[in-house]
Amino acid sequence: MLTAVVGVNWGDEGKGRMVDLLSEDYEVICRYQGGNNAGHTIVNERGKFILNLLPSGVLRSGTVNIMGNGMVIDIEHLCGEIEALKQKGVKVSIDNLKISNKAFICMPYHKTQDILEEERLGDKQYGSTRRGIAPVYGDKYLKKGLRMGDLLYFESLKQKVADILSWKNIALKGYKSTEIILDETLKWLHTFGSQLIPFITDTEKYLSAAVHANKNILFEAQLGALRDIDYGIYPYTTSSQTLAAYAPIGAGIPGVKLEHVIGVMKAYSSCVGGGPFVVEMFGEEAAVLREAGAEYGAATGRPRRVGGFDVPASRYGVQVQGTDEIALTKLDVLSYLDKIPVCVAYKVDGAQIDYFPTGDKLLRAEPVFEYLDGFKMDISSCRKEEDLPNAAAEYIKFIEKAVCCPIKYVSVGAGREDYLIRSR
Repeated sequence: MLTAVVGVNWGDEGKGRMVDLLSEDYEVICRYQGGNNAGHTIVNERGKFILNLLPSGVLRSGTVNIMGNGMVIDIEHLCGEIEALKQKGVKVSIDNLKISNKAFICMPYHKTQDILEEERLGDKQYGSTRRGIAPVYGDKYLKKGLRMGDLLYFESLKQKVADILSWKNIALKGYKSTEIILDETLKWLHTFGSQLIPFITDTEKYLSAAVHANKNILFEAQLGALRDIDYGIYPYTTSSQTLAAYAPIGAGIPGVKLEHVIGVMKAYSSCVGGGPFVVEMFGEEAAVLREAGAEYGAATGRPRRVGGFDVPASRYGVQVQGTDEIALTKLDVLSYLDKIPVCVAYKVDGAQIDYFPTGDKLLRAEPVFEYLDGFKMDISSCRKEEDLPNAAAEYIKFIEKAVCCPIKYVSVGAGREDYLIRSR
C-alpha cells in the first residue's frame, strides 16, 4: 500500500500525530518536501516530541525513515534533532534513517537572506519562519545549490562552495550585509555534515526495491494544501509542493502511483504566518480558542491565528489533495463552546460564494457563519463513534457532508491512543 498523509488547510493540522498512529502498519515512512520551517508534534508513552525534519515514523520501532530528494535540510538543525531524540532514548541509526543524496542543504547564508528580506519588506513581509526555506529552494532552481551527496566528496565540495559564495556575496551586498567567509562555511559543512555522512545514500534504489517487495510505504507531507507553492494562497505560501501528487517525486520513486490519500484537518481552523485567513477570530474569542488548542507553532513557538472551521477552504484542500479519507483532529478542543461556528460560504463584493477564490478576491472575502450546537463535555475517553455525545457526532457528519469526503479518524485528545475510527 502506498499512502500519503497530507494537510488539507494551512498546515499544523496534526499530520505528525496521524503518521505516528498509522506507522504501525507501514514499513517505510518518507518525508518528501520542506525543511525545518514547520513541526510535527507527537505525544506517546515516552513523552512529547517535536520533529521538524525527521519523518514522524522515527518514533515507531521497526520502520525505515526516508528524507527524500524534495527536502531542504539544515544539517546543523538535523544533528541537533537526532541528538535530542537519542537523549530521550529514541534510536536513530543507519538502519532506520536514510537521507537522499539529492536532498538540498539549507545553508546559514540562506537563513541570513531570509531574515534580511523579511526585514526589508517591513509591514509587507510574508510571515516567513526565517529559516532560509525560500532562498534555498530559489537556489535549487537557479542551480546554485549544494546537495547532501556533495558531502561525500569534500575536496570537490570546496570549489563548489567557493563558486557559490562569489555569487552569493554579490546579492548580500545589496542588503549591506557582511561578506560570507569561505573557511567558516566549510567548517560548518564539515562539523555537521561529517555526522550525517553515514545516513546519506541512494534512497531511490532503496525505495524502488521496497516497492518491488510490496512493502507498505507512507508518505508524510509538511504544511497543507493552502501553503502549496502552486495551489496555495500565493505568495503567502511555502516554497515547495505540499500536495499528495508530488509525494512519489519528492520521495524518490516518481514512477509509482499513490493508492490512498488521507487528508488531515482540524475541527476548527488555525494558521501560522501571513496572508488571507477569512475565518480569523480576534481578541478574547481568539485567545480562549488558542489556549484551549495550545495553538503555538511547533517550529517557531509563534501564536497561531485561529478561527472557526472553514468549509470553502477545506473543500478546496480536499479537492487539490485528492483525498479519499479524512482524519479530523482536535475535536476535543471545542468542548468549551455552547455554539460552534462554521464558515459555510464567503461574501465577496456583496455576492455570496461557496467556493475558495484566489488572488485579490480572497483578500476581500468575508465569512458567512452557521452555528452548530456544542457538546459541552470531555470526550477524551471516547473510543467508538457511539460513545460521542450526539452534538459531537452531528458536528462530524455536518463537516463530512460539507467537504464531500468521508471522515474516518477522529482525534479526541493529544495522546497516541486518543482517537476513534468511524465505520462507513
